[in-house]
Amino acid sequence: MTNHHQSTRGKPRVALVTCAALPDLDPDDRLVLGPLAARGVTADIAVWDDPTVDWAAYDLVVLRSPWDYALRRDEFVAWARTVPALTNPADVVAWNTDKRYLAELSAAGVPTVPTVWIRPGESWTPPAGGEHVLKPAVSAGSQDTGRYDLADPEHRELASAHVRRLGDAGRVTMVQPYLDAVDTAGETALLYLAGPSGLAFSHAIRKGPMLTGPDLGGAALYKEERIDARAATDEQRAVAEKVLAAVPGGADRLLYARVDLIPGPDGSPVLVELELTEPSLFVGYADGAPDRLADAVTTHLAHRR
Repeated sequence: MTNHHQSTRGKPRVALVTCAALPDLDPDDRLVLGPLAARGVTADIAVWDDPTVDWAAYDLVVLRSPWDYALRRDEFVAWARTVPALTNPADVVAWNTDKRYLAELSAAGVPTVPTVWIRPGESWTPPAGGEHVLKPAVSAGSQDTGRYDLADPEHRELASAHVRRLGDAGRVTMVQPYLDAVDTAGETALLYLAGPSGLAFSHAIRKGPMLTGPDLGGAALYKEERIDARAATDEQRAVAEKVLAAVPGGADRLLYARVDLIPGPDGSPVLVELELTEPSLFVGYADGAPDRLADAVTTHLAHRR
C-alpha cells in the first residue's frame, strides 16, 4: 500500500468522519474547523460509507459522528480496518462498539454498573421489581434504550417485548439497574484529548436524566440531551484514570476518550460507558476545548510523520 504524506508537500489533510444523516457534522464538531485551519490543517468532512472517498489520501482520518453504524456494525468495523491513519484505531473501534467491553473492564477492577447480558435466543425472566434499563450491546445515541419499573405488570411485559425485539434482530440485550442518583446528580462525562505525552484531561460536562420510560421502538439517530458544564471531582478523575489504564493496547495512542460516570448506590462514581469510537466531545462547553481538540489532531499528525 502506498503511504500518502501530504504533510511533506503542503498542508496536512484530515478527514472528519460523519454519516449521511449529518453531512456537515454535528454542530459541536464544527467548532474545531476554525482552529484546525489556523494550524494549517486542511479538514474535509467525509461520510464513512461513501465509496468515492479516497481514505488513503489523508494524513489522518478522525472518527466523529458516524452514528448510523449500530445496525451495520460488522460493515463499519470492516470499513475501519481498511482505513489508513484511522483514529481512534480500528482495533479500538472493534472492541469499543460492543458494550460487552464493560464486562472486561469490570473484571479488571473498574467499578461499573452491574450488567446482565441476554444473547439472541436466550430466555429472560424479568427481576421481580426495581427500575431497570434495557438497551442493546451495540448502539449509539441512546437508540433502542428504555427504562422499566419491573414491579409494574405492563412494564414487565414491555421489557420482555424489548428483549424479544432485540433478540429477533440478532442483537444482545443489556439489563442494568437504574441508578436513581442520575435523576438528581445527572451523568458526568469526563473528556480526555491527546497531548504531547498522551491523553490529558480536558473538561467535563453534566448530562441530565434522559430515560423517562419504556422504549417502544423508533428510528431517531440520537436522543436529545440536556448538557451543562461541570467541574469533575478528584474521585471522578481517579475512576476515569483507572478506566483508561485498562484500555487494551494502552490509552496513550488515542486521540480522544470520554468516560461517562454515574453515582452508584453508595455515592461513589461507577462507569456507565467508555466512549472511544464516536463520542460527542462537547467542546462547546469549555473554554479552549476546540483549540485543545485541534492541538490533539496536530499532535497525532506529528506522530505520523
